[in-house]
Amino acid sequence: MKRFTFLFLTLSALCIGCEDVIDVEINEQETRLVVDGLIRVDLIQQYIPIEIKLSLSSNFFEENIPTSAESVTIIYEEIEDDVVVNTRSSTLAETTPGSGIYIPDPNFSSDQRIQTSVLQRNFIFTLYIRHEGRLYIAQTKFVSVVPIDSIEQGNSTLFGDNETEVIVKFTDEPVVDNYYLFDFDFGEYLVTEDEFYQGQEFDFSFFYEQSFESGTVLEISILGVDQTLYDYMNQLIVQSGDSQGPFQTPVSTVRGNVFDVTDLDNIDVLDNVDQPEVFPLGYFAIVQEEKGQVTIE
Repeated sequence: MKRFTFLFLTLSALCIGCEDVIDVEINEQETRLVVDGLIRVDLIQQYIPIEIKLSLSSNFFEENIPTSAESVTIIYEEIEDDVVVNTRSSTLAETTPGSGIYIPDPNFSSDQRIQTSVLQRNFIFTLYIRHEGRLYIAQTKFVSVVPIDSIEQGNSTLFGDNETEVIVKFTDEPVVDNYYLFDFDFGEYLVTEDEFYQGQEFDFSFFYEQSFESGTVLEISILGVDQTLYDYMNQLIVQSGDSQGPFQTPVSTVRGNVFDVTDLDNIDVLDNVDQPEVFPLGYFAIVQEEKGQVTIE
């Protein structure tokens, strides 16, 4: 069993005795479509909790603005021996006008929800978004995950007393290469891959830069991700300083798996983009989530 320690640091600036006001000019950022499509699946539920959030990126220090699309659809195809043998679709509708939140259309003539049972088969999910006359596409396959074996409170610190240590333990699936995303709540995330602990029991310490009242329950999630989402989240965590969620505009724009294919002549090659400055932000993925809790003493 291997043991590692991880720490997330949130940088802050402390100004004391400043008398002059300094105006900082911030460059205007090009507005881009932001797709928040990280769908977390509990396999014991009957339906996949499809929810796609659309917004427009804003300048730094400002919230993204919800935006409505002309249409949002998920087409999912079952593949056998590289051949499509089954095609289904789910039409999404905005929950309330202007919210930018899309779920399976409850008013459609047939049930647009996607049953969780399809995840047991080899389906490819393609998200189609028509927004302001442009077409965006993202593709993903379901990624499963192992459960969390245990979470317990530790008593160690790294830089001071105002920290809380939690020790997380899980057992990696052998043979295959696995990638994991941990959600520690409060906008704090961690990615890890099993290069050095494949097929082994693995535990690590995570330090919150705050103390919690006795009795506080912390909920921690482990999500299965593929290498592409692992790389994406890793870049966001580094560039945002872990001070933002994964679908806010980070220090510099990080491209996800959503592509503007409006002007492409071959949408089967989603990364065939000859216009490097024309791209949205965000990610579309369907992943299994396992949760665990620890009560602070």
